[in-house]
Amino acid sequence: MRLLLVHPSALMYSEIFLRLEPLGLERVAGAAREAGHEVRVVDLQVLSVRRLRDEVRSFRPEALGISLNYLANIPEAIRLAERVKEELPDCFVFLGGHSVSFVAEEVIEQAKGAVDAVVRGEGEPAVGPLLEAVRDGGVDGVPGVVTASGRGPAPLMLHGIDEPLPARDLMRGRRRYFIGELDPCASIEFTRGCPWDCSFCSAWTFYGRSYRKASPEAAAEDLARIREPNVFIVDDVAFIRPEHGNAIAAEVERRGIRKQYYLETRSDVLLRHPEVFERWARLGLRYMFLGMEAIDAEGLDLYRKRVSPDENLKALETARRMGIRVAINLIVDPAWDEERFRVVREFATAVPEIVHFTVMTPYPGTEIWHTESRRLTTRDYRLFDIQHAVVPTTLPLERFYEELVRTQAVINRKHLGLRTAFGAARVLARNLAHGQTNFTRMLWKFNQVYNPRRQLADHARPVRHELPLPQRLDVGDRRRLYIHTRGAPQGSPTRRVPD
Repeated sequence: MRLLLVHPSALMYSEIFLRLEPLGLERVAGAAREAGHEVRVVDLQVLSVRRLRDEVRSFRPEALGISLNYLANIPEAIRLAERVKEELPDCFVFLGGHSVSFVAEEVIEQAKGAVDAVVRGEGEPAVGPLLEAVRDGGVDGVPGVVTASGRGPAPLMLHGIDEPLPARDLMRGRRRYFIGELDPCASIEFTRGCPWDCSFCSAWTFYGRSYRKASPEAAAEDLARIREPNVFIVDDVAFIRPEHGNAIAAEVERRGIRKQYYLETRSDVLLRHPEVFERWARLGLRYMFLGMEAIDAEGLDLYRKRVSPDENLKALETARRMGIRVAINLIVDPAWDEERFRVVREFATAVPEIVHFTVMTPYPGTEIWHTESRRLTTRDYRLFDIQHAVVPTTLPLERFYEELVRTQAVINRKHLGLRTAFGAARVLARNLAHGQTNFTRMLWKFNQVYNPRRQLADHARPVRHELPLPQRLDVGDRRRLYIHTRGAPQGSPTRRVPD
């Protein structure tokens, strides 16, 4: 079959800080291609809607899949599905990805026939059987698939994550992917899943608290195939198992692979296994993202981080000694008042690290989606992007956004603009010499993107599709939150078509 895969457009924070290659979609494309299908990919983060329209008209896909890892993209995906159906009424349109897995039935209903199915759970083991069933005339029995008729069998999980290989060759505009000064930047996956259970996060509920590792040989082989000089390791928590991180490092050393790296991890993991991170720093680890989430014990307990403030500060000192630049994330509670914003600004100004701020948002799939007692003030999917308040704020909403942007502006004063341009002159010169302008452009865009009037105005936009109301759920048995459950059937990534 002819399959066209689509990634929606970028969200608000992607206008400045990063634009990542859609690794999950590339892996699904790889699985479909291995199953014998003809595949093309359009990433609307880097290509225009006109390009998608032209692709639909020239390629005339028999099936079209849209990746939905973010709730905020759901209205856009439904609109795209409607346009494709107008152009190709017989094209089978399906959605898949992290966020849509938790609201599959509701999205099917909201799409009013424009979406034929939603794939819950991992896409790699589902895409081959789904396309085979589309060809044969019925998809209701495909594991993980939801249609207007209801749910099929439980979704499959991959046995391991060594395969399928990401179809990076299908991506156009690869030079547009970056994260900070790592421009251009590819992405790679060493592990999948997270064994922690933070109350605000849906990674552990999606994977059922499972944790899988790529073999060191496969990880290094995939890394060696990447042409970009910079690589973002997308693991939810990097190097939880030190022996695994060391084994991959040994393969990288043996092959003589030289890259610069950015990764995410936890403070307690860094403190338990500093030798692994030191080894990777020698291999080119330049940046590390730490989700601290809060600066006090009360906030850390609220989010069930199981890390103390002292551990967070020690982790920052450890990374500094290694010469690794750290980006911190703090969660802004809509209950904050002006004094709390002031205290947090003082912290963000005092530390040398990059400090990002995201707004506490109850997402479907998270524990707080079911336990959060405060009433949602909006159900507009587009506002569920961790940059807007969707529950009541202590301050008037306009004032909340003024304080939020004033606090976010610390990163602009410290790390963006003219000062950074002078400090990063060598990096800028190198990037520009290679035709890379992503990092350069972002240095002056903060005030364009982060604007309290713009954020407030977003609440006044007409709403066509709304997030379903949360259903009260007893989360004493957390397995009821899971998309994938341990002991559920596992599958190979593809079902090969006979010659």
